[in-house]
Amino acid sequence: MDTSQSLAEASGVGSLETLSADDLRRKSDIAAVMTHSIYTLTRLFTAEGFEWLLPVILSKCTDPLWPDPGASIEKRLEMEIYEEPVRATMSMIVHKLVAASLLAPKIFVISPNMRIEKRERSMTGRHVYEFNQLDFEIRDSSSDEVMRLVERAIFALTSSLRDEMSETLARLGGIDRIMVPRVRFPVFEREELEGSYGKAWEEAFPAELKGPAWVVNLPREFYDFEDPVTGRWDNYDLFLPGRGEVLSGAKREWNFERLRAKMKKDGVREENYSVFLQLAKEHRLLPTAGGGIGVERLVSWIVDAKHVGEVQPFPRVPGSVCDL
Repeated sequence: MDTSQSLAEASGVGSLETLSADDLRRKSDIAAVMTHSIYTLTRLFTAEGFEWLLPVILSKCTDPLWPDPGASIEKRLEMEIYEEPVRATMSMIVHKLVAASLLAPKIFVISPNMRIEKRERSMTGRHVYEFNQLDFEIRDSSSDEVMRLVERAIFALTSSLRDEMSETLARLGGIDRIMVPRVRFPVFEREELEGSYGKAWEEAFPAELKGPAWVVNLPREFYDFEDPVTGRWDNYDLFLPGRGEVLSGAKREWNFERLRAKMKKDGVREENYSVFLQLAKEHRLLPTAGGGIGVERLVSWIVDAKHVGEVQPFPRVPGSVCDL
């Protein structure tokens, strides 16, 4: 398509069969960094006692992505199988909460997500309509515990990349950008950022970052914990310099009445979450905390990609559909 061709020319994004020899060599280097990154992160999570689950692709229940102001969904993918309506996974959040409550206290999964973004997001450099998250959840955990885990993971990954893949990173141009010190990442309040940058703070804030940073207290979907007294949200996003948000997470809501009240306020259809709500009503849904790391976004920061689609062999950029 013309849109796909112009995007490839502008951003170095293209499907494998369209690339020059030089671009294919760069794509091969990026694939090596992707392999190392996934290997390092999954090894760290398994070493920390997490059970590795396989992803769910189609189900009756997936993330509504509402009323998150950062969501920009043009279409939700639905189909019918065995006379039942199902949806393509936009996030395994509900499955994670159930698995961490009933199956194992620590779980993670590399989950394909399909989010058909609006076409105008094609040139943001951050959005694709099909991507993967390293999703994880911990029973009886806290936001602070999760944030420390993520900081350990980012430090371990960047250290191993610099130690073991320095030549590859040098060719890609990313080696001088990923020196992450072994310290706590700074934490910013969302309200303070809105005061400093306005409503478009998510665009302006990453441009001034020198390293990874947390943003906390973000109004979001019904499953994030909102203090019923103060109205404060116990959640967090991780931002990378020049890239924006790469991880969203939270302490979760597990109280049946609060879940129902928030669903009603947000206009979320309860019938799409009947099992989830029944578990909460029976007190089988337990307190958890977790998050999801955007694998492609993380690697795009590491390799200094012009567009996140560059780290995909077959890019899934909003507004264009490749033959492969």
